[in-house]
Amino acid sequence: QVQLVESGGGLVQAGGSLRLSCTASGRTFSTHAMAWFRQAPGNEREFVAGINWRGDIPTYAGSVKGRFTISRDKDENTVFLQMNSLEPADTAVYYCNVAQAPITLMSQNGYDRGYWGKGTSVTVSS
Repeated sequence: QVQLVESGGGLVQAGGSLRLSCTASGRTFSTHAMAWFRQAPGNEREFVAGINWRGDIPTYAGSVKGRFTISRDKDENTVFLQMNSLEPADTAVYYCNVAQAPITLMSQNGYDRGYWGKGTSVTVSS
């Protein structure tokens, strides 16, 4: 059974940093892209960042570019999201996704493929 477990969320002041982790288990994910999404109260889920199966091509939403960094450890089936210079607008539940899909598809509205974690909550206070 495939499981994705996120961790690292919490409460932080504006300007602070958090590092999210997501570990996938239950099958081989060596050819899968991995990505982070988030959903704020009252909003739809949105793409935050993704990384290709090789782990050498990251893609970011415009709202986080320059502040967030995605990386992955293929041996550990783990994807990370380093979040710096956090803003109150970053407050959301962050979800991990793993799929055999191009990042260009993952970043489109309404994307819903592959496997999802249950989410980790991030709250940024002003």
